[in-house]
Amino acid sequence: MMNTKRIWIALVMLLVSPLLLAAESDPDELIKKTANEVLTIIKQDKEIQAGNKKKIKEVIEVKVLPHFDFTRMTRLAVGRFWKQATPAQQQSLVSEFKTLLVRTYSTSLISYKDQKIDYKPLKLMPADTDVVVKTLILQPGGQAIPLDYSMVKTPTGWKAYDISVDGVSLVVNYRSSFAQEIQQGGMDQLIKTLQAKNNGLIPDTKKN
Repeated sequence: MMNTKRIWIALVMLLVSPLLLAAESDPDELIKKTANEVLTIIKQDKEIQAGNKKKIKEVIEVKVLPHFDFTRMTRLAVGRFWKQATPAQQQSLVSEFKTLLVRTYSTSLISYKDQKIDYKPLKLMPADTDVVVKTLILQPGGQAIPLDYSMVKTPTGWKAYDISVDGVSLVVNYRSSFAQEIQQGGMDQLIKTLQAKNNGLIPDTKKN
């Protein structure tokens, strides 16, 4: 289980490293070349630093969401139950899970301090379509945290579909609770629970 500090630091680095460059760029370069740009935005934007939730959400929606495969991410989090869901349920699950991640981690942007990113070399073969980009988060006065991005090559470029913090996958971290909800009340129960979390009616325990 990821602890709170490591989740927040990891998600900060996830958000400050969106995949914004051209589709033909290698996945590690997509992360590396854009990190400085977004870190500059965070450092210079007083509204973000002051905790403006609307501004933070805008940054996430514009800079991050278009470059993640949320369908793949949700399918992995739901696991073996995914095929049991109807197309409408699958669409609702993707939408609610995406909203949950944005809502849960939007404040990660303002928690950025002076962490640095050490990018590990990636041996990318021409035929590769699914790779892991390995990085190391260096904290001033703290222990370095391994942070890996699972990425898939799509017709519109490389997209991230999972991150692993110190060896623990984000989607796997949700899988057990999702399975429990489905086993207790079916797919609709999971959708209702995600909607309740997104409406602030119940907390997202995965933040802890």
